[in-house]
Amino acid sequence: MDLLCDLDELLIFFGLQMPDLHNEAKIRDSTILKIPLKFTESVTLSSLEPCDSTCMIAQWLGLKATPDYESGLDIDLLERLSFSAGSSQPDEAHMSIQSRSNPSDIPHMSDGQVWDQAFRNHSIHTCLMEMVLSLQQAVADHITQLATRHQQQDLVPEEQGHNQPIWGQEALLGRLMFQMVNHLQFGATGGQKFQPPCPSEDSKGDVRSREQAQVSKQIYKIFYQLTNFEDTSINYVLSNRGVETSALYHGSFQDYNTYQGNKYHEDKNTSGFINLGTSENKLCTDLLTERLSRSDMNYIDDDLLQYSDWRGQPFLREEVAQFLTYYCKAPAPLDPENVVVLNGCSSVFSALATVLCDPGEAFLVPTPTYSDFVFSAHLYAKVDLVPVDLESQVSDANTHPFQLTVDKLEQALLNAKLEGKKVRGLVLINPQNPLGHIYSQDSLMEYLEFAKKHSLHVIIDEIYMLSVFDESITFRSVLSMESLPDPNKTHMIWGTSKDFGISGFRFGTLYTHNKEVALAMSSFGYLHGISGITQYKLHRLLQDREWIDNVYLPTNHSRLQEAHRFITNELKSSKIPFLSHGSGLYVWISLRKYLDPCTFEEELLLHCRFLDKKLILSCGKTFMCKEPGWFRLVFAATPLLLKHAMQRFYTVLVEQEQDWVVKQLEDAINQEVEDLPASDASQSYSREVILTSGLEGCCSDLGL
Repeated sequence: MDLLCDLDELLIFFGLQMPDLHNEAKIRDSTILKIPLKFTESVTLSSLEPCDSTCMIAQWLGLKATPDYESGLDIDLLERLSFSAGSSQPDEAHMSIQSRSNPSDIPHMSDGQVWDQAFRNHSIHTCLMEMVLSLQQAVADHITQLATRHQQQDLVPEEQGHNQPIWGQEALLGRLMFQMVNHLQFGATGGQKFQPPCPSEDSKGDVRSREQAQVSKQIYKIFYQLTNFEDTSINYVLSNRGVETSALYHGSFQDYNTYQGNKYHEDKNTSGFINLGTSENKLCTDLLTERLSRSDMNYIDDDLLQYSDWRGQPFLREEVAQFLTYYCKAPAPLDPENVVVLNGCSSVFSALATVLCDPGEAFLVPTPTYSDFVFSAHLYAKVDLVPVDLESQVSDANTHPFQLTVDKLEQALLNAKLEGKKVRGLVLINPQNPLGHIYSQDSLMEYLEFAKKHSLHVIIDEIYMLSVFDESITFRSVLSMESLPDPNKTHMIWGTSKDFGISGFRFGTLYTHNKEVALAMSSFGYLHGISGITQYKLHRLLQDREWIDNVYLPTNHSRLQEAHRFITNELKSSKIPFLSHGSGLYVWISLRKYLDPCTFEEELLLHCRFLDKKLILSCGKTFMCKEPGWFRLVFAATPLLLKHAMQRFYTVLVEQEQDWVVKQLEDAINQEVEDLPASDASQSYSREVILTSGLEGCCSDLGL
């Protein structure tokens, strides 16, 4: 069937309905959209609302009784889905359909049972998800077209009169998409969650099991395209903004939330998730525990129990200014009045985006870049990120992979202007995440000059500045530069989460030479402040330079070197290319040779395969990488954990290679079988026997 199916058919199937288009008041009070669903026709929509009396999907799931309908299941659609998907058991599907029309002939099945049976049909699942995905694409194309016409002032009078902004229309339709995806995620009666079946782990199985694994793989592919979040029940109590925020959060943190619910533990839970995707330093918890347990950390004062200056306690801001002056090698003492502290660097970045940009404006961001910038920039500020795409290929001996140049910045800025985007700033990470590269002072000055030329703010995230463990590498902070091209538009972010491995403290700081920016940022302390007791402990920790210089930093660097050496030796022995520059907590690895074809879809499937083995890595797509096949692997973990993680890592790659070999064999045998005559059914049967026996024989010879 046509995947770009009528919207109303999908609405009915999922228990949603078109609003009453005859209700003139409702039409006047809502935005009317014309969405091309087939290439030859369009449907007019008013505000999409849940069906109150005909919510058939709720009946199927046992969530709500709807006596208005004796039969809620769209039998016609299910039947066509079964046959269009090439169901291996069409008679069984047809029998369940006939059971609804001839209850006397076949034992009665409830709506929930029929729906449950349909949900367990992998082919039906695949078709449904393909249909919703295609509809999503049609909606996205329509919204893009509307936005372009809006920028070109090419809207017809009826469209110009709409009182709802275009982003609201997108959120409105997004709500419908999320509803459909939710119903695909959850099982039938009792709210049993739908779990996409894992690809077969038995590579020695027969052809049928391999075919089943391919079906499962296809379901994974579409399922993760449709949604990146789980356990999300869209509630119509939420506003469109609430729906969007919920989807953004769950899409950004799905893997992390899964890990939190099932963590690996060497004694208590050896089958739990190992997380090498989240950049956390877990190598020096013994040192931190000892230091934070000392008596000087246990001070309590009345002031610490009350509200404080929203910018942060004066004693902490003074200590942060001195700390940054010392470790950033600032040419002059930094001013505590220019320091703002909030509960994490992401909060600092989100607040900074809000005070520097209006909704819809943008920052330039060299990519690949820190994945959660997208979430932080959009959550409050609704700020876009314009990628400055960097490539792994080098042109000569004087260049390096993913090198940022002023020419690339100029081109990205020009492209953004041509698309009608107003760029307000440039975001840099130094040392880079996920690349680990450190900008030279000359390069940094070039980027700052570019920003001044175009009146752009520059936000420099230096959260890994003390995690440079290669002694041959020199890091230079932007605060060390004696003459900044535009100091009032240069802003530096730092925190203790990475360098000190205390991400649970939730501390991030901004240093800006612009007092207006500092004053505006301080208002966010009302929402994102740090507890007084935590501020005191941080103040004491940062104040102890002797411990930091003589105990913590040498030990941390030594342990980072050891963990880095273990991981890079493992990767070298497996001939896996990687980038590492002696800084940060991670390596940027290329698994392109394990993707066939090398696409982002295949990258996502490989990512899912790691998840099947309870191993979390971060795939390149989340870092806005232009090239598929890259992953970030965090190595700042204990030797035992890294050993177990790499065992799971290799298991996945071996299975990936075996699947590739099987696919190559299938293609080769299919090519030979095509030359056989197939004029009647018996000959067709012979072709299938030849294909099956040939494939099984080859797999057996190869030990697959």
